[in-house]
Amino acid sequence: MDDRMGAWMPFGMGLWGILWIILVVLAIAALVKFLRRRR
Repeated sequence: MDDRMGAWMPFGMGLWGILWIILVVLAIAALVKFLRRRR
């Protein structure tokens, strides 16, 4: 389990990993807001 998490965790990439996490979080938040507005 630790090996898989270590390979998936983007912290090894440094700044790019953090930037990638922020982009993913923003995309999910925008999607949730869009879906809520539709309903």
